[in-house]
Amino acid sequence: MAKTIMTVDDSPSVRQCIRISLSGAGYSVVEAADGQEAFAKFQNSAASMVITDLNMPNVDGIELIKKVRATTAGKFIPIIFLTTESDNAVKDKARAAGASGWISKPFNEDKLLAIVKKLLGS
Repeated sequence: MAKTIMTVDDSPSVRQCIRISLSGAGYSVVEAADGQEAFAKFQNSAASMVITDLNMPNVDGIELIKKVRATTAGKFIPIIFLTTESDNAVKDKARAAGASGWISKPFNEDKLLAIVKKLLGS
């Protein structure tokens, strides 16, 4: 059975690019447009990983990470921060919230898949 990865970004085109990359590599993908929608879907999914943007309406990526980490199901799953932000203070906040890794946009598909495989052990 394919592992499920949740992608969270307010840009439909970014979500589409991530979905195409991940589904092409055999993963099942659940999409959300912001952290609020993502957290609601996360509670009813079997996501093995979350890939989230930072700047989104309603609930941003840092708050989403905190919410996911506060659940039993999300305590240990990998969470990748995918954003245009390059400020070390933002990276530190993401790490402190529980992010497992960081990828800058625009992302390289091969690098994204390599990180996903490494963190999921597949």
